[in-house]
Amino acid sequence: MVAAPSGAGKSSLVKALMELDAGVQHSVSHTTRAPRGQEFHGREYFFIDDAQFDEMIATNAFLEWAHVHGNRYGTSRLTIQELISQGLDVVLEIDFQGAIQIKRLFANAVLIFILPPSWEELRSRLHRRGEDTPEVIETRLANAATEMAQAHEFDFVIINQLFDKALFDLKAIVHAQRLKYASQRTLRSDIFQALKLN
Repeated sequence: MVAAPSGAGKSSLVKALMELDAGVQHSVSHTTRAPRGQEFHGREYFFIDDAQFDEMIATNAFLEWAHVHGNRYGTSRLTIQELISQGLDVVLEIDFQGAIQIKRLFANAVLIFILPPSWEELRSRLHRRGEDTPEVIETRLANAATEMAQAHEFDFVIINQLFDKALFDLKAIVHAQRLKYASQRTLRSDIFQALKLN
């Protein structure tokens, strides 16, 4: 799971990772916020209204959901189950509240927090996106302080100062997780059986 304050580069890093690694699949979240810029329903998010979101909560369709920046976001239980059953590494772009909820449900989940190199750079990135009003940007910056204060809850922290270096770090984490004993035992069960390893 990858979390970050708005403007830290989380979405760009996850997109680049998926372009390089076919074994990584992004889980598309549901949200009550309106699409921004070139976003499309079903690609960046499933954009739904409050009534639909309430219905999904009532039917226990979410693994987790949270209020973020005045809107609600949730992760579909069915989507995650389907991706895991296909043997894929699932990447969730998620806020810190959702990440902590997921970690309680999946002990083997890996939490990664993306930090900006400075407050000035974070502010600059939010302005350069050109997607939000000055008031929204100020709200996002105020929320960023709360979000970044939760970074200690995560397994890994990547500082996105240079994009290529941050992407290398993200790929390294994914690769290292695949080399853990339990992962190798599942992925290479034939070799483990031949070597009589549990």
